[in-house]
Amino acid sequence: MGPAVTVIVPTFNERDNVAELVARTAAALAGRQAEILFVDDSSDDTVAEVEGVAVDAPLPVRVIHRAENTGGLGGAVVLGLHAAAADLCIVMDGDLQHPPELLPALLDRHAEGGADVVAASRYIGGGDTSGLGTALRFGVSRAATWLTRAMFPIRLARSTDPMTGFFLVDRSRLDLDGLKPQGFKILLEILARNDLRIAEVPMEFAERRHGTSKASIRQGATFIAHLARLRFGKMSLFALIGVIGAVANLGIMWALTAAGVPYVWAAIIGAEVTIIGNFLLQERFVFADMRTDARALGIRFASSFAFNNVEAALRIPVMALMVETWHISSVLATALSLIVAFFARFLFHSLVVYAPQRRRRGESAEPETDTAAQRVIRAIDVEVMKPGEL
Repeated sequence: MGPAVTVIVPTFNERDNVAELVARTAAALAGRQAEILFVDDSSDDTVAEVEGVAVDAPLPVRVIHRAENTGGLGGAVVLGLHAAAADLCIVMDGDLQHPPELLPALLDRHAEGGADVVAASRYIGGGDTSGLGTALRFGVSRAATWLTRAMFPIRLARSTDPMTGFFLVDRSRLDLDGLKPQGFKILLEILARNDLRIAEVPMEFAERRHGTSKASIRQGATFIAHLARLRFGKMSLFALIGVIGAVANLGIMWALTAAGVPYVWAAIIGAEVTIIGNFLLQERFVFADMRTDARALGIRFASSFAFNNVEAALRIPVMALMVETWHISSVLATALSLIVAFFARFLFHSLVVYAPQRRRRGESAEPETDTAAQRVIRAIDVEVMKPGEL
């Protein structure tokens, strides 16, 4: 009989971790049908180490060495999914920061049913992020997670850690040919391009035992670019409405001041009218697919209206502080503050205003409407989910 599960381990110069990883994985999966498949991009002798350890390993161990590092770690994982002997696959890093002892928990949760993906999360109860090391790395990780969830608020609604590299997936539920990964974040690629049910188990993210971290500014840039390729549609609509609102704001101010209204009052009226108009446009064209599961219209409007007013009240003092402290031009300070404000507004609306509400047990979902605007949104979604969007 073939293995019931394939553990896929992408490696890059992880020679010193191979023996311990195999031993701990074999111990964790004792009594289960399993194999370990290394997909290697190393420039050291990791392959030779794997082949040596495989001779005496208590479970089958294979290794594939790639001549070209196509797609980075994500590309290695996709190759492993194609080559796995089992449909049930678990992906984990080769640096021992993902504890092999958690493998049975992933398998047991999948056996309970109701999930195509079971992810090991650092951010649910019982999880731990100490392995990230510095406060800066923790902050970057959390910011990236929030941004990612904001870009995919429906598909990632039940995922607290879409950036994790330790997860179980049922290969038969994937369109493998549709996966076009770039960089480290393969789970994001899988969840974004496939309609999957996800469950999570807590993970204590361990400290690195050997070798050095592969994280870098270049990898961060690759992540941002790939995130944009995956889902730029919703944010671009949000930005377009923001531009329309800015033009409308200026037009209202011009008309009111021309009619003799003091410029301060004209600015306030223009801002408030623009905030309300932007909300109505966002309701219809940006977040229409999220309204059914979100809170009531009145609550959505109140939270959006309050946030935008607070943001507007804070932005000008912050801009002035930047000019006085950093000694930069007011134009540059204004541009920077507007960019930050744009992302803050998008994050708040996506993650808070239109956050899916958990239904009570046994409560049925409201019937979905099918308006022309929603059909347009769905058509845009279909296009931006295709491989190679940009």
